[in-house]
Amino acid sequence: MVQAIVFLPLLAAIIAGLGNRMIGNFAAKLITTGALFVGMFLSWPIFFGFMAGTEHSQLHPVLNFIHSGDLQVSWALRVDALTSVMLVVVTTVSALVHLYSWGYMAEDDSQPRFFAYLSLFTFAMLMLVTADNLVQMFFGWEGVGLASYLLIGFWYHKPSANAAAMKAFIVNRVGDFGFSLGIFATFLVFGTVSIPDILAAAPNMTGSTIGFLGTRIDTMTLICILLFIGACGKSAQLGLHTWLPDAMEGPTPVSALIHAATMVTAGVFMVCRLSPMFETSTTAMAVVTFVGALTALFAATVGTVQNDIKRVIAYSTCSQLGYMFMAAGVGAYGAAMFHLFTHAFFKALLFLGAGSVIHAMHHEQDMRYYGGLRKHIPLTFWAMTIGTLAITGVGIYWLHAGFAGFHSKDAIIEAAFASGVPFGGFAFFIAVFAALLTSFYSWRLVFLTFFGKPRWTQSEHIQHALHGDHHDHPDAEDAGHDTHAHEAGAHQMTEGTGGYHPHESPWSMLIPLALLSVGAIFAGYVFTAFFIDAEQGVHFWGGSIAFDSHLMHAMHEVPLWVKLSPAVVMLIGLGIAFYAYIRNTAFPAAFASHFDVLYRFLLNKWYFDELFHAIFVRPAVWLGRFFWKRGDEGTIDRFGPNGFAAAIATGTKLTARFQTGYVYSYALVMLLGVAAATTWAMAH
Repeated sequence: MVQAIVFLPLLAAIIAGLGNRMIGNFAAKLITTGALFVGMFLSWPIFFGFMAGTEHSQLHPVLNFIHSGDLQVSWALRVDALTSVMLVVVTTVSALVHLYSWGYMAEDDSQPRFFAYLSLFTFAMLMLVTADNLVQMFFGWEGVGLASYLLIGFWYHKPSANAAAMKAFIVNRVGDFGFSLGIFATFLVFGTVSIPDILAAAPNMTGSTIGFLGTRIDTMTLICILLFIGACGKSAQLGLHTWLPDAMEGPTPVSALIHAATMVTAGVFMVCRLSPMFETSTTAMAVVTFVGALTALFAATVGTVQNDIKRVIAYSTCSQLGYMFMAAGVGAYGAAMFHLFTHAFFKALLFLGAGSVIHAMHHEQDMRYYGGLRKHIPLTFWAMTIGTLAITGVGIYWLHAGFAGFHSKDAIIEAAFASGVPFGGFAFFIAVFAALLTSFYSWRLVFLTFFGKPRWTQSEHIQHALHGDHHDHPDAEDAGHDTHAHEAGAHQMTEGTGGYHPHESPWSMLIPLALLSVGAIFAGYVFTAFFIDAEQGVHFWGGSIAFDSHLMHAMHEVPLWVKLSPAVVMLIGLGIAFYAYIRNTAFPAAFASHFDVLYRFLLNKWYFDELFHAIFVRPAVWLGRFFWKRGDEGTIDRFGPNGFAAAIATGTKLTARFQTGYVYSYALVMLLGVAAATTWAMAH
């Protein structure tokens, strides 16, 4: 069963990719989508089996892989409670994204290639989450990196898409270098890459040291931080986050797949899978907590000023990943996985809902050119409203009932407060403030998109649509507007539709929205006990992660004001967004004008891209140009192949002068030769 879940997407990708136009669009879509739905239907019984206690950890051998000295690597699929969570997340979201793409990519000329890439992406992620050893995990790790490059740059005729794909690939290589060093160090210390063997031996290495860069350092701290660097790259944590917003250049279904269920959750999964290793180092845990908290704060602040609907949700993803790492850093691994689980539903819902809005607005992505859409696309409106209620954590504490984020995000906030670990208090206050910002930018998106007056006549894309200038597919062109324009644009638009009427998406796009809405509403309430309950949680995880039942007890006993703080800040964020974008639409422009420095700082994403360009890109370009001009052309070519060619050419010109064609010239040469030979003979 597990083999079918993992390898069916690969088989479908091969058939669709190699068959391509020979088998046609319909066959490619049917094969790939069918394979993912089969995988989804096989995954849920495994998950429910672990919940009921009827399933137990199993190892399914596939083949022998590497046998070289002490390095013994076998290909095997490990299924435990942690894997079962990832199986349902990956296959469910991927299956619904495949189905959604039937409508979204209906006008694209390269549908078989697109669906083949989606299935390849899913296969790589499934290989990662079922890995029994670090080498197999690294295979899946690099596989999702490759597939993300292919999907982000799917519309390769767009220079911006190519640049975004390269950026994602290069930034992830930086993180993957740290991850590979961590794997090398792990093998050096433990003599194996088998994950169960490493986790069993990890506590024995507490307090040991290892030589690194000419100094002695705590062994487990070094290994865990190196591994965490890899997680920072895949999960877009602060410093290696710059690729994530640019990944929006890919088609919207790609954004949903990358952000909700696959690549960006790989780092969180890895830290939770290797949690017994991280538990041996207080320093490493503190680093995970601190970086996660800063990422949540950074992304939430930047998300408040974005105008591109997909970029708002992208920064939201970055922020929510910070929450997951905060939870892992304070030892609440069950809460981290719980938020990963619920986040998959409501974030996929938000991204696919955004795609439905873009589809309705003729691939316009700037929210300043929306307005009043709830009357035109009501099903999409309700789907995105449900997603917003989930991500902002709407619920009633006294009834213990609410949307998905109410259960999982609040659990992280409570765990941070109760943990008592280094940076635990810092993480708590950052998490609460980030929750306020999350509420603000999420409701800002809803109000700008679905409420107020229509502002469509200002959109270049709508004008193209009105004049019959259609493109091959949604998202096929750039937004056509400066996304760094002033907030004044939010209220300076004129009313009117110009004859354009947005339309609801086809049922192939709406059915996934409906199913994901169910998950965004009920996933938290139904599964809370199995993820974070001190009794059922221990039974459910069964040793899959370092589940701390004492912390789970403590987080449920925090003061009432701690439990209510997420709801209070959610209401504050909602109130601010309502006032700024419904009641007084002139307020955003006035605020941005008064706090221009802060506004520009956030609009330019804390200037990380500019900083990296100055520190890394420009010196690298200068060094490359120096070696190119001075080293390659000026030295190697000049004195190498070009030098030899020049010498031969010069010699050829000299010898050519003797080829005059006159008999007396050749006679003179012969005479001189005879004289030279005679002189040499007489001298000897």
